[in-house]
Amino acid sequence: MIESLLVANRGEIARRIIRTGRRLGIRTIAVHSEADGALPFVTEADEAVCVGPANPAQSYRNVEAILDAARSTGAEAIHPGYGFLSENADFARTVEGAGLVWVGPGADAISAMGDKINARNLMAAAGVPVAPGTTEPASDLDAAVAAAAEIGYPVMVKAAAGGGGMGMGVAADEAALRTEYDKVRAFAERMFGDGSVLIERYFPRVRHVEVQILGLADGRVVALGERECSVQRRNQKLVEESPSPAVSPELRERFLAAAVRAGEAVNYRNAGTVECLLVPRQRDLKDGSPFSEEFFFLEMNTRLQVEHPVTEYVYGVDLVEEQLRVASGLAPTFDPDALTPRGHAIELRINAEDPKRFMPGPGAITTWNEPSGTGIRVDSGYVAGNTVTPFYDSLMAKLILTGATREEAVERARAAVAQFEIVGPKCNLPFFAELLENPEFLSGDYDTGIVSRMR
Repeated sequence: MIESLLVANRGEIARRIIRTGRRLGIRTIAVHSEADGALPFVTEADEAVCVGPANPAQSYRNVEAILDAARSTGAEAIHPGYGFLSENADFARTVEGAGLVWVGPGADAISAMGDKINARNLMAAAGVPVAPGTTEPASDLDAAVAAAAEIGYPVMVKAAAGGGGMGMGVAADEAALRTEYDKVRAFAERMFGDGSVLIERYFPRVRHVEVQILGLADGRVVALGERECSVQRRNQKLVEESPSPAVSPELRERFLAAAVRAGEAVNYRNAGTVECLLVPRQRDLKDGSPFSEEFFFLEMNTRLQVEHPVTEYVYGVDLVEEQLRVASGLAPTFDPDALTPRGHAIELRINAEDPKRFMPGPGAITTWNEPSGTGIRVDSGYVAGNTVTPFYDSLMAKLILTGATREEAVERARAAVAQFEIVGPKCNLPFFAELLENPEFLSGDYDTGIVSRMR
């Protein structure tokens, strides 16, 4: 097993990785910006190194500073968490080139799945269902218009190098496409340094369902169930649950098999997520023929997901421990041939944002009282006295509720939301109190438009 681990991240995910590392007897090393020096993940690590100013480009994305920290502390391995450099293939290669262990998938797999068009084509070749769309970038506006005419409106205009719900627009007709194409291309060039755009069929009412995969040290790829991620604002997730209330046993079997094929197609190792759109049965908008599948590949996230705790509960595993075991060349703690889900888990993302318009509201935390009790887990990045700064994502904590049934998990969620007290920054806890009484959510029959309908 790895003996020393540098966590190249911050906040709740750094704290969560450090927790497992310490349980396993691994010496943990935190890196932090000047703005984050007082956060819990820094004090809970065995060692901590400041790697630069608040600006992420000068700290958490500063490859040389992170490698210098690894060298100076004698770190054996680097875990990137999520975001920042976690899906940067060049960083993964640089880490391994420096003689360190990379706790994540291989750089080739990250590269293969990082470009959405290349990923779509690879998945189609592997027999994974993909939505109607372009097989190469729409090189200019005329090419985009021609592609949309072939696919059929409405269409989704996407940044090929995008992620995290960013760099997307919907066009109901050609006039809208001409506007969205220019907007998405400009955004993609600015944010990702790559203006490539793809065009896909847009489905107005869909569910967002993903499958957790784990590529084992012996080369096998296994699937640890699915997660429902349809409660979103601006294409970014707010709530996740496992299992999905929309997935039947027969559909689950096909979901998991497709996800395993996806991982095998790129010789996947370590933790990753295959994200899909689940589309209600309907007829093709152009010629009336039925779709042969009701789910389509969306993208693969080549890293640990924010929402991994719900899978940990349902399958009884510690995914960070499994990541470390794979990176160390060890067998998993579980029997890959006997994975059995149990119970239900729901995760609520507690953000420093207002609960109506979901706009960020950073600030100093004067009160922070977490709920506790049976079936309640809190993965937090802050405590009272800390400040949520405007430099990073607004996520403050993840509230994970578990139960023998979905109904029990929801009831615990209601109680935990009422108990959770955060004073100082804006907070979206009131939104969750509202959601947990929403008939559509309670029925389990909801889609990605639920937040828009509530607001």
